Amino acid sequence: MSPGEAGNKVKDGVTGVVKGAGDVVAGTLNVVKDTLVQTLRGVGDIAKAASGAAADVVTGALQAVGEIGGSAVDVVKGTVTGVLEGVGEIGAATTAVVTDTVRGAVKGTAAIGGDAVEAAGGAAEAAIGATKRVAIGIEDTAISVGRGAVLGAKDIGGDLVQTATETVTGAVKGANEIAADTTNTIQNTASGLIKGTGEVGGDVAGVAKGAVEGAIKAARDLGTSVEEAASAAATGAVGAAREIGQSAVDAVTGVVSGTIAGVKVTVGKVAGRKNSE
Repeated sequence: MSPGEAGNKVKDGVTGVVKGAGDVVAGTLNVVKDTLVQTLRGVGDIAKAASGAAADVVTGALQAVGEIGGSAVDVVKGTVTGVLEGVGEIGAATTAVVTDTVRGAVKGTAAIGGDAVEAAGGAAEAAIGATKRVAIGIEDTAISVGRGAVLGAKDIGGDLVQTATETVTGAVKGANEIAADTTNTIQNTASGLIKGTGEVGGDVAGVAKGAVEGAIKAARDLGTSVEEAASAAATGAVGAAREIGQSAVDAVTGVVSGTIAGVKVTVGKVAGRKNSE
């Protein structure tokens, strides 16, 4: 099955799921996962084929929602999880697949007139949650989620700051659902957001502030320390800014070394980080 055929099959399958009365997230997950497994089985270069196939199935799934209605966010969650589980069953889910899938979810949602910012949060939640079942580390996934969300937002001319806020909030939800370390997830997601923003020449200071605001919101929702969450986001943002250049460090530090959303933010010790694709 070619990637294009996979996209059409997913579109048809998700149409049936959305029209039905069952769980849209679970139904979409199964359609996407099964289709990807069929598409990638026997392929020589799985890593290369996976990214192309992932983009096509994300597009197909969201086109179904665009034509018949339904919750785009539920379909995004099911699609992202299905892609990672499907690729993971055939080979190894890579950071590139995570980035491309989240990016595609943001672009695909905008293409059908949906809320791309909300989609970024849903994609982040699903991708982080999937790490419990897929052989990819949560740190690498969080970085790739942040990067993919920004790249997708840039593709559609979206608001990078709002995207950053919602992406961090979604990532924390995903980490909490699988009992993972939410503080580390915040730090790594913020890092990925700044990495992506640097790539597209965006406002790193604004995105850093948005990431901190998302972390604070998530912590308040969970009843955990807002100071610790804010510090994690600030620390991840500053660390990633160091890889971009001194002007980025100055801009990010200037924003996150103060009070944001009523919380005094402190930047912790920044450890060296690996680059994710």
